[in-house]
Amino acid sequence: MKIVFANSASVSAAERLILRGGSWAKVRLRVRYGLILHPQSGPVLIDTGYTPHVTQGSERSTALRLYSAILRPELNEAEQPLPLLARFSLSLQDVRTVIVTHFHADHMSGLSLFPHARFIANDAAWARAKARTARQNLRHGVFKELFPPDFEARLDGLSSKRQIEPHGGVPGGADLFGDGSVVAIDLPGHADGQFGLLFPNLERPLLYAVDVQWLIEALVENRTPGLPATLLAEDAAALDTTSATVRRFLATGGEVVLCHDPALTSHDLAGEGA
Repeated sequence: MKIVFANSASVSAAERLILRGGSWAKVRLRVRYGLILHPQSGPVLIDTGYTPHVTQGSERSTALRLYSAILRPELNEAEQPLPLLARFSLSLQDVRTVIVTHFHADHMSGLSLFPHARFIANDAAWARAKARTARQNLRHGVFKELFPPDFEARLDGLSSKRQIEPHGGVPGGADLFGDGSVVAIDLPGHADGQFGLLFPNLERPLLYAVDVQWLIEALVENRTPGLPATLLAEDAAALDTTSATVRRFLATGGEVVLCHDPALTSHDLAGEGA
């Protein structure tokens, strides 16, 4: 099984907003999404990153236009889903599964690109998003317009998956493909229903911890940013507990990848992107 992360876009932020005690210098953050080449399930996407559905188009809502204008993501055309898949002689139609770690725009804006895919996501979080008004969802960072109209019909919820118990400092979670190769780990704090992905069978076990923190430095050194960053969190009280869980995994010798950390990892497309 092969796992590779692409950089869909870059977003700049002052370091002190994402690292307690940091400077005012700008940090150029990645917006990762991933591709798993699974021996049985074929090509599986981990999120979709930022796509033109957020940054372009007259059909976008006023709220989504404002969101894009504030964050100003710079799309990395070379690592958008189509060119990423082409590197592996794949097309958009070949992707039959997209794992949606949570419902923020930088993780699921490209779902409509995959008309034949099922969506593995937190079905309880979807039920809550579905029940909210557009204004209520906006407070949770969710834009309903980015969901395909038939999202629910293609939803493969975490609640239906076999649960794997934690062991040896490694957290437990939902076995996504029934073979123990990819385990969804609950990571509360940043977003409603956020989960990470554990790959326990690699030579060095890997945890894709998504948006537990923006920077590895903040995670390892326990420098969780305070205000105003915590105002963006779904459950600010859970951030420290979740970060501690990921640090314990690191202490077992595992490897952690975050969505937005700017440093290249061994799983990134080497030398590519912004």
